[in-house]
Amino acid sequence: MTSVFSESSDLSLDKHVNVVSAKSFFQLRQLRRIRRSLDDDSVATLVHAFITSQVDYCSSLLIGAPKKTDKLQCVLNSAARRIVSNTRKFDRGLTHFRRSQLHWLDVVVVDRVRFRVCVQVFRCLHKMAPEYLSTYCQPVSGISGRRHLQSADRDHLDFPRVKLASYGVCSFAYAGPSNWNSLPAHLRDNSLSLSSLKSHLKTFLFSFY
Repeated sequence: MTSVFSESSDLSLDKHVNVVSAKSFFQLRQLRRIRRSLDDDSVATLVHAFITSQVDYCSSLLIGAPKKTDKLQCVLNSAARRIVSNTRKFDRGLTHFRRSQLHWLDVVVVDRVRFRVCVQVFRCLHKMAPEYLSTYCQPVSGISGRRHLQSADRDHLDFPRVKLASYGVCSFAYAGPSNWNSLPAHLRDNSLSLSSLKSHLKTFLFSFY
């Protein structure tokens, strides 16, 4: 299924969230019709292909905008409830099932978005991302005149001050380095592979639930 980013004229991302939610619920209705004919593994694969991939598409742009993720969280809840676990709306234990069995991070608390942003920073630092993004991920220790700062000793990344809190904090130039700097040192270890970083980062984020 092709994913298309829909930008709002006011840069609020409301249009994108609405489009993704509508497409995802449509796919859920289609999957629900054939649910009884599929085993659990097949259903989980289809949900990932048609639902979670849609929710995650361009989700890094939602960093700093938690109120806009409510609809996307509803999509994941519905997918976990009606399709994967085959339970009813008000059955208990849905949150536990979504986190412990499906290993899905929450969107509404922006952990799912934060995960993708930090993974993108890792790619930038290891020359696995486009140069135009990598330029925003510069270690403080590598900037002339700032090597004496404590942030340089902590292997932090440099990020600009933002004037517009509503939009500036959502930019990758700010959100990427600032979220990366907030991670514990063992997650910012240069020796980690991408797969190890993803695994340890998800474990770290789940520890707050």
